[in-house]
Amino acid sequence: MKDKIEKNFKNLGEQVEILKNKSLIINDENYTKKILLRENYFFLMGYRHLLMEPGDKHFIKGTTFEELYSLFLFDRSIRNILFKYILVIENNLKSITSYQLSKKYGYKEKDYLKAKNFTNDPSKQAQLNDLLKKMKRQIRVNGSQHSATQHYVSNYGYIPMWILVKVLSFGIVSEMFSILKPEDQKEIADAYEIEADSLTVYLPILANYRNLCAHEDILYENKTQKLIDDTIYHKLLNIKEEDGYYLQGKNDLFALIIIMKQMLNNEDFKNMSIELDNIIETLNFNLRTISINKVLNRMGFPDNWKNIASIERSKDTNEA
Repeated sequence: MKDKIEKNFKNLGEQVEILKNKSLIINDENYTKKILLRENYFFLMGYRHLLMEPGDKHFIKGTTFEELYSLFLFDRSIRNILFKYILVIENNLKSITSYQLSKKYGYKEKDYLKAKNFTNDPSKQAQLNDLLKKMKRQIRVNGSQHSATQHYVSNYGYIPMWILVKVLSFGIVSEMFSILKPEDQKEIADAYEIEADSLTVYLPILANYRNLCAHEDILYENKTQKLIDDTIYHKLLNIKEEDGYYLQGKNDLFALIIIMKQMLNNEDFKNMSIELDNIIETLNFNLRTISINKVLNRMGFPDNWKNIASIERSKDTNEA
Protein backbone atom coordinates (compact mmCIF):
# COMPACT_ATOMS: atom_id res chain seq x y z
CA MET A 1 0.00 0.00 0.00
CA LYS A 2 1.41 3.36 -1.05
CA ASP A 3 1.97 6.03 1.58
CA LYS A 4 -0.56 8.82 1.45
CA ILE A 5 0.79 12.17 0.29
CA GLU A 6 -0.20 14.93 2.68
CA LYS A 7 -1.75 18.11 1.30
CA ASN A 8 0.08 20.82 3.18
CA PHE A 9 -1.14 24.39 3.61
CA LYS A 10 -0.09 26.74 0.78
CA ASN A 11 -0.13 30.50 1.17
CA LEU A 12 -1.59 32.70 -1.55
CA GLY A 13 1.76 33.26 -3.22
CA GLU A 14 2.39 29.52 -3.37
CA GLN A 15 -1.09 28.92 -4.75
CA VAL A 16 -0.39 31.40 -7.56
CA GLU A 17 2.86 29.61 -8.36
CA ILE A 18 1.03 26.27 -8.56
CA LEU A 19 -1.40 27.78 -11.07
CA LYS A 20 1.49 29.16 -13.11
CA ASN A 21 3.15 25.73 -13.10
CA LYS A 22 -0.07 24.35 -14.52
CA SER A 23 0.30 26.81 -17.44
CA LEU A 24 -2.47 29.14 -16.28
CA ILE A 25 -1.76 32.74 -17.26
CA ILE A 26 -1.82 35.13 -14.30
CA ASN A 27 -2.26 38.67 -15.58
CA ASP A 28 -2.57 40.33 -12.18
CA GLU A 29 -1.13 38.56 -9.15
CA ASN A 30 -2.73 40.84 -6.57
CA TYR A 31 -6.17 40.39 -8.14
CA THR A 32 -5.63 36.62 -8.31
CA LYS A 33 -4.63 36.46 -4.64
CA LYS A 34 -7.72 38.43 -3.61
CA ILE A 35 -9.98 36.04 -5.49
CA LEU A 36 -8.19 32.97 -4.12
CA LEU A 37 -8.57 34.29 -0.58
CA ARG A 38 -12.24 35.10 -1.03
CA GLU A 39 -13.36 32.11 -3.08
CA ASN A 40 -10.98 29.28 -2.03
CA TYR A 41 -8.35 27.69 -4.30
CA PHE A 42 -9.93 24.25 -3.96
CA PHE A 43 -13.40 25.45 -5.03
CA LEU A 44 -12.05 27.39 -7.99
CA MET A 45 -10.03 24.43 -9.21
CA GLY A 46 -13.23 22.39 -9.32
CA TYR A 47 -13.93 24.27 -12.57
CA ARG A 48 -10.61 23.50 -14.25
CA HIS A 49 -11.59 20.37 -16.18
CA LEU A 50 -13.04 21.97 -19.33
CA LEU A 51 -10.00 24.25 -19.50
CA MET A 52 -7.36 21.52 -19.22
CA GLU A 53 -5.54 19.69 -21.98
CA PRO A 54 -7.04 16.20 -22.45
CA GLY A 55 -5.20 13.67 -20.31
CA ASP A 56 -2.86 16.37 -19.01
CA LYS A 57 -2.56 18.34 -15.79
CA HIS A 58 -1.92 21.60 -17.60
CA PHE A 59 -4.34 24.24 -18.79
CA ILE A 60 -4.97 24.72 -22.49
CA LYS A 61 -2.42 27.13 -23.91
CA GLY A 62 -3.58 30.72 -23.46
CA THR A 63 -6.03 30.04 -20.60
CA THR A 64 -6.12 32.89 -18.11
CA PHE A 65 -7.13 32.99 -14.46
CA GLU A 66 -9.94 35.35 -15.49
CA GLU A 67 -11.37 32.65 -17.78
CA LEU A 68 -11.32 30.09 -14.96
CA TYR A 69 -12.97 32.57 -12.61
CA SER A 70 -15.62 33.39 -15.25
CA LEU A 71 -16.66 29.73 -15.33
CA PHE A 72 -16.82 29.74 -11.52
CA LEU A 73 -19.02 32.87 -11.52
CA PHE A 74 -21.17 31.44 -14.30
CA ASP A 75 -21.98 28.40 -12.20
CA ARG A 76 -22.78 30.60 -9.20
CA SER A 77 -25.20 32.61 -11.35
CA ILE A 78 -26.89 29.42 -12.57
CA ARG A 79 -27.31 28.27 -8.98
CA ASN A 80 -28.85 31.60 -7.97
CA ILE A 81 -31.30 31.59 -10.88
CA LEU A 82 -32.37 27.97 -10.58
CA PHE A 83 -32.59 28.15 -6.79
CA LYS A 84 -34.99 31.08 -7.06
CA TYR A 85 -37.34 29.20 -9.37
CA ILE A 86 -37.03 25.86 -7.56
CA LEU A 87 -38.28 27.72 -4.48
CA VAL A 88 -41.31 28.81 -6.52
CA ILE A 89 -41.97 25.17 -7.41
CA GLU A 90 -41.47 24.13 -3.79
CA ASN A 91 -43.99 26.68 -2.55
CA ASN A 92 -46.51 25.72 -5.25
CA LEU A 93 -46.15 22.02 -4.46
CA LYS A 94 -46.63 22.59 -0.73
CA SER A 95 -49.71 24.70 -1.38
CA ILE A 96 -51.30 22.19 -3.77
CA THR A 97 -50.45 19.21 -1.55
CA SER A 98 -51.77 20.80 1.65
CA TYR A 99 -54.97 21.89 -0.12
CA GLN A 100 -55.72 18.46 -1.54
CA LEU A 101 -54.95 16.54 1.66
CA SER A 102 -56.69 19.01 3.98
CA LYS A 103 -59.79 18.90 1.80
CA LYS A 104 -59.90 15.13 1.97
CA TYR A 105 -58.56 14.26 5.42
CA GLY A 106 -59.10 17.34 7.59
CA TYR A 107 -56.98 20.25 8.70
CA LYS A 108 -55.88 19.11 12.17
CA GLU A 109 -52.71 17.01 12.51
CA LYS A 110 -54.58 14.33 14.48
CA ASP A 111 -56.67 13.85 11.32
CA TYR A 112 -54.32 14.37 8.38
CA LEU A 113 -51.38 12.47 9.91
CA LYS A 114 -53.25 9.19 10.36
CA ALA A 115 -51.39 6.27 8.77
CA LYS A 116 -54.57 5.09 7.04
CA ASN A 117 -54.53 8.26 4.90
CA PHE A 118 -51.39 7.02 3.14
CA THR A 119 -50.41 4.04 1.01
CA ASN A 120 -51.25 0.54 2.23
CA ASP A 121 -48.33 -0.93 0.27
CA PRO A 122 -46.63 -3.33 2.75
CA SER A 123 -43.17 -2.55 1.32
CA LYS A 124 -43.58 1.14 2.24
CA GLN A 125 -44.88 0.81 5.80
CA ALA A 126 -41.48 1.31 7.44
CA GLN A 127 -40.91 4.40 5.31
CA LEU A 128 -44.40 5.67 6.17
CA ASN A 129 -43.90 5.23 9.91
CA ASP A 130 -40.53 6.96 9.76
CA LEU A 131 -41.93 9.89 7.76
CA LEU A 132 -44.86 10.37 10.14
CA LYS A 133 -42.40 10.51 13.04
CA LYS A 134 -40.38 13.17 11.19
CA MET A 135 -43.46 15.28 10.54
CA LYS A 136 -44.70 15.00 14.14
CA ARG A 137 -41.21 15.95 15.32
CA GLN A 138 -41.38 19.06 13.15
CA ILE A 139 -44.67 19.97 14.82
CA ARG A 140 -43.13 19.60 18.28
CA VAL A 141 -39.98 21.56 17.40
CA ASN A 142 -41.60 24.34 15.38
CA GLY A 143 -44.69 24.63 17.52
CA SER A 144 -42.74 26.93 19.78
CA GLN A 145 -40.00 28.23 17.47
CA HIS A 146 -41.74 29.22 14.23
CA SER A 147 -44.07 32.23 14.42
CA ALA A 148 -46.82 30.76 12.22
CA THR A 149 -46.93 27.38 13.98
CA GLN A 150 -46.63 29.06 17.37
CA HIS A 151 -49.65 31.23 16.55
CA TYR A 152 -51.83 28.23 15.69
CA VAL A 153 -50.67 26.13 18.66
CA SER A 154 -51.21 29.02 21.10
CA ASN A 155 -54.56 30.15 19.73
CA TYR A 156 -56.14 26.99 18.34
CA GLY A 157 -54.22 24.05 19.76
CA TYR A 158 -53.36 22.49 16.40
CA ILE A 159 -51.29 23.16 13.26
CA PRO A 160 -53.13 22.93 9.93
CA MET A 161 -51.27 21.28 7.09
CA TRP A 162 -51.07 24.50 5.07
CA ILE A 163 -48.98 25.92 7.93
CA LEU A 164 -47.02 22.74 8.63
CA VAL A 165 -45.71 22.51 5.06
CA LYS A 166 -43.97 25.87 5.50
CA VAL A 167 -41.57 24.30 7.98
CA LEU A 168 -41.14 20.95 6.22
CA SER A 169 -38.14 20.50 3.94
CA PHE A 170 -38.61 19.92 0.23
CA GLY A 171 -37.11 16.46 0.80
CA ILE A 172 -39.78 15.52 3.33
CA VAL A 173 -42.61 16.82 1.13
CA SER A 174 -41.13 14.91 -1.81
CA GLU A 175 -40.98 11.74 0.26
CA MET A 176 -44.52 12.29 1.49
CA PHE A 177 -45.76 12.40 -2.11
CA SER A 178 -44.15 9.01 -2.76
CA ILE A 179 -46.22 7.35 0.00
CA LEU A 180 -49.58 8.95 -0.71
CA LYS A 181 -52.45 6.88 -1.99
CA PRO A 182 -52.37 6.62 -5.82
CA GLU A 183 -55.60 8.63 -6.13
CA ASP A 184 -54.10 11.47 -4.06
CA GLN A 185 -50.90 11.41 -6.10
CA LYS A 186 -52.97 11.67 -9.26
CA GLU A 187 -54.99 14.60 -7.94
CA ILE A 188 -51.82 16.55 -7.13
CA ALA A 189 -50.11 15.61 -10.40
CA ASP A 190 -53.21 16.65 -12.35
CA ALA A 191 -52.68 20.20 -11.09
CA TYR A 192 -49.47 20.18 -13.16
CA GLU A 193 -51.03 18.23 -16.03
CA ILE A 194 -48.39 15.52 -15.74
CA GLU A 195 -48.42 11.85 -14.79
CA ALA A 196 -48.10 10.91 -11.11
CA ASP A 197 -45.28 8.47 -11.93
CA SER A 198 -43.32 11.30 -13.55
CA LEU A 199 -43.87 13.57 -10.56
CA THR A 200 -42.61 10.81 -8.26
CA VAL A 201 -39.33 10.88 -10.20
CA TYR A 202 -39.17 14.67 -10.55
CA LEU A 203 -39.55 15.63 -6.89
CA PRO A 204 -36.41 13.94 -5.49
CA ILE A 205 -34.42 15.40 -8.39
CA LEU A 206 -35.73 18.88 -7.60
CA ALA A 207 -35.00 18.42 -3.89
CA ASN A 208 -31.45 17.31 -4.69
CA TYR A 209 -30.83 20.31 -6.96
CA ARG A 210 -32.29 22.61 -4.33
CA ASN A 211 -29.66 21.36 -1.89
CA LEU A 212 -26.87 21.67 -4.44
CA CYS A 213 -27.86 25.28 -5.07
CA ALA A 214 -28.15 26.11 -1.38
CA HIS A 215 -24.72 24.69 -0.55
CA GLU A 216 -22.72 26.22 -3.42
CA ASP A 217 -21.82 22.85 -4.97
CA ILE A 218 -20.75 22.59 -8.61
CA LEU A 219 -23.99 22.56 -10.56
CA TYR A 220 -23.50 22.96 -14.30
CA GLU A 221 -22.06 19.48 -14.88
CA ASN A 222 -24.03 17.62 -12.22
CA LYS A 223 -25.58 14.28 -13.17
CA THR A 224 -28.43 12.64 -11.29
CA GLN A 225 -28.71 8.93 -10.57
CA LYS A 226 -32.26 8.72 -11.87
CA LEU A 227 -33.18 9.40 -15.48
CA ILE A 228 -36.37 11.23 -16.36
CA ASP A 229 -38.75 9.70 -18.87
CA ASP A 230 -38.67 10.76 -22.52
CA THR A 231 -40.93 13.75 -23.05
CA ILE A 232 -42.45 15.67 -25.92
CA TYR A 233 -39.73 18.28 -25.35
CA HIS A 234 -36.99 15.81 -26.23
CA LYS A 235 -38.83 15.06 -29.45
CA LEU A 236 -39.71 18.61 -30.47
CA LEU A 237 -36.17 19.87 -29.80
CA ASN A 238 -34.81 17.05 -31.98
CA ILE A 239 -32.37 15.99 -29.29
CA LYS A 240 -29.85 13.53 -30.69
CA GLU A 241 -30.43 9.84 -30.09
CA GLU A 242 -28.15 6.85 -29.95
CA ASP A 243 -29.59 3.33 -29.94
CA GLY A 244 -33.01 4.83 -29.15
CA TYR A 245 -31.66 6.77 -26.17
CA TYR A 246 -31.69 10.56 -25.97
CA LEU A 247 -28.17 11.86 -25.33
CA GLN A 248 -29.26 15.03 -23.53
CA GLY A 249 -31.97 16.01 -21.10
CA LYS A 250 -32.15 12.70 -19.23
CA ASN A 251 -29.99 13.01 -16.09
CA ASP A 252 -28.15 16.28 -16.69
CA LEU A 253 -28.92 19.93 -16.00
CA PHE A 254 -31.17 20.15 -19.05
CA ALA A 255 -33.29 17.38 -17.55
CA LEU A 256 -33.90 19.77 -14.66
CA ILE A 257 -34.93 22.47 -17.16
CA ILE A 258 -37.43 20.04 -18.71
CA ILE A 259 -38.86 19.28 -15.27
CA MET A 260 -39.17 22.99 -14.49
CA LYS A 261 -40.85 23.58 -17.85
CA GLN A 262 -43.62 21.25 -16.70
CA MET A 263 -43.97 22.66 -13.19
CA LEU A 264 -43.57 26.43 -13.57
CA ASN A 265 -46.18 28.65 -15.15
CA ASN A 266 -45.33 30.00 -18.60
CA GLU A 267 -44.34 33.46 -17.42
CA ASP A 268 -41.97 32.20 -14.74
CA PHE A 269 -40.37 29.72 -17.12
CA LYS A 270 -39.84 32.34 -19.83
CA ASN A 271 -38.31 34.73 -17.29
CA MET A 272 -35.99 31.99 -16.09
CA SER A 273 -34.97 31.20 -19.67
CA ILE A 274 -34.13 34.85 -20.33
CA GLU A 275 -32.02 35.02 -17.18
CA LEU A 276 -30.16 31.83 -18.14
CA ASP A 277 -29.58 33.10 -21.67
CA ASN A 278 -28.10 36.34 -20.30
CA ILE A 279 -25.51 34.59 -18.16
CA ILE A 280 -24.65 32.18 -20.97
CA GLU A 281 -24.00 35.17 -23.24
CA THR A 282 -21.84 36.75 -20.53
CA LEU A 283 -19.75 33.59 -20.23
CA ASN A 284 -19.49 33.34 -24.01
CA PHE A 285 -18.01 36.86 -24.05
CA ASN A 286 -15.45 35.91 -21.39
CA LEU A 287 -14.30 32.61 -22.87
CA ARG A 288 -11.13 32.61 -24.94
CA THR A 289 -9.69 29.09 -25.20
CA ILE A 290 -12.88 27.02 -25.35
CA SER A 291 -16.25 27.62 -27.01
CA ILE A 292 -19.51 28.13 -25.17
CA ASN A 293 -20.79 24.99 -26.90
CA LYS A 294 -18.30 22.93 -24.91
CA VAL A 295 -19.84 24.26 -21.69
CA LEU A 296 -23.42 23.81 -22.93
CA ASN A 297 -22.66 20.24 -23.94
CA ARG A 298 -21.35 19.53 -20.43
CA MET A 299 -24.67 20.85 -19.11
CA GLY A 300 -26.68 18.68 -21.49
CA PHE A 301 -28.09 21.75 -23.26
CA PRO A 302 -28.82 21.21 -26.97
CA ASP A 303 -27.86 24.02 -29.37
CA ASN A 304 -31.53 25.03 -29.68
CA TRP A 305 -32.23 24.86 -25.93
CA LYS A 306 -33.90 28.30 -25.92
CA ASN A 307 -36.74 26.96 -28.09
CA ILE A 308 -38.16 25.07 -25.12
CA ALA A 309 -39.53 28.36 -23.75
CA SER A 310 -41.79 28.80 -26.80
CA ILE A 311 -43.16 25.24 -26.83
CA GLU A 312 -46.74 25.19 -25.58
CA ARG A 313 -47.47 23.14 -22.51
CA SER A 314 -49.30 19.91 -23.31
CA LYS A 315 -51.36 17.58 -21.16
CA ASP A 316 -49.42 14.76 -22.76
CA THR A 317 -45.83 15.72 -22.01
CA ASN A 318 -44.66 12.11 -21.99
CA GLU A 319 -44.24 10.28 -25.25
CA ALA A 320 -46.33 7.21 -25.79
